[in-house]
Amino acid sequence: MTDIAWIDKALSAARPQAVAALLRYFRDLDTAEEAFQEASLRALKNWPKNGPPRDPAAWLIFVGRNSGIDTIRKKSRLTELPPEDRISDLDDHEADMAERLDNADYRDDVLRLLFICCHPDLPSTQQIALALRIVSGLSVKQIARAFLVNERAMEQRITRAKGRVGTSSVTFETPGPVERAERFAVVAAMVYLVFNEGYSATGEECAARAPLCEEAIRLARLLLRLFPAEPEMMGLLALMLLQHSRMPARFDAEGQIILLEDQNRSLWNRPMINEGLALIDKAMRHAEPGPYQVQAAIAALHARAGTPADTDWKGIDQLYATLEVMQPSPVITLNRSVAISKLSGAADALAMIEPLAPKLGNYFNFHGVRGAYLMQLGRRSEAREAFDMAIARANSAAEAAHIRIHLDRLMQEGAAASKAAAKN
Repeated sequence: MTDIAWIDKALSAARPQAVAALLRYFRDLDTAEEAFQEASLRALKNWPKNGPPRDPAAWLIFVGRNSGIDTIRKKSRLTELPPEDRISDLDDHEADMAERLDNADYRDDVLRLLFICCHPDLPSTQQIALALRIVSGLSVKQIARAFLVNERAMEQRITRAKGRVGTSSVTFETPGPVERAERFAVVAAMVYLVFNEGYSATGEECAARAPLCEEAIRLARLLLRLFPAEPEMMGLLALMLLQHSRMPARFDAEGQIILLEDQNRSLWNRPMINEGLALIDKAMRHAEPGPYQVQAAIAALHARAGTPADTDWKGIDQLYATLEVMQPSPVITLNRSVAISKLSGAADALAMIEPLAPKLGNYFNFHGVRGAYLMQLGRRSEAREAFDMAIARANSAAEAAHIRIHLDRLMQEGAAASKAAAKN
């Protein structure tokens, strides 16, 4: 129980609660983070000898608070440093501290910390970077690798984010019911942004950015512990689990994209799928549908299909129609068109997305999907133009390579048609 691996896991698990409480004490992100780091160093020194504390978070908060006060006094040179035994001898204090820290305080502290990282004045990239640094404890090097930038640039990004938060009017009082609901929505969106940063990676980026998916899932589990009866939180965690379960089958050995219908479903992570299905089923029983639940329900229908032919496309179409009402978006309509193509054919699907061109003209996937429908309809010349436009807007080499496969198929079909015509 006192090996380094266990201690490292315990420190990671306790970090959000401990840093959040220290932030409430010190009202400064840097001071809270430094106090937690000092407490962690002392844990690595003391826990192997004395055994793990009953409540690691309470221990870290107590030691971190003393360390932070000590540092502030040292910097200000107002008073002498207290004796070492007042900081390190916790035998008589740990139990009382654990009793006084109740779960409601943890809940508000962690929510406050996550909300501060999601400050509306910060760009989304800074929100994610700050959350990964402060809440998750990832190193600047790890975050920089995930965002494909150098360490110095990421350090500057995080420093700017901290500076903006420090000069803003962030309140530290316990949020009321309305504020709590508002903060939950912002924090949930941030967690999903972290997930998508990892999930959207392709090719060589996958190895560096895939851990972001796992970190987002870990944060979602934390939020679900804070909001155990919130169906949208269940939906968000279910959505990420179901999407991440397909990761082993999403790319071939060369890093090329494999479409959902072509994936080897035996490679999907079945335990992860089962957990996601149980969560979305539980969420739906609350009869309080929300966008995350609907998206998770769509993913669940794909996960429940043993083969592509077993997919409940009618159910998926209905769920996308519901999502269009909840969150009107041309991207949602584009995704719904796939279900329409399966139910009614490529002509109806194409008619559905043609009006989206003005809004999605710069979106890679719009031209790729449009090209696929045109190809199914035998309109090869138009399909070729659509695929060319998709390649020009691709975000990665893997996306461009995927479209080139369609172009190669068009060329092969065109050559075959020419040969047939010549024979006739």
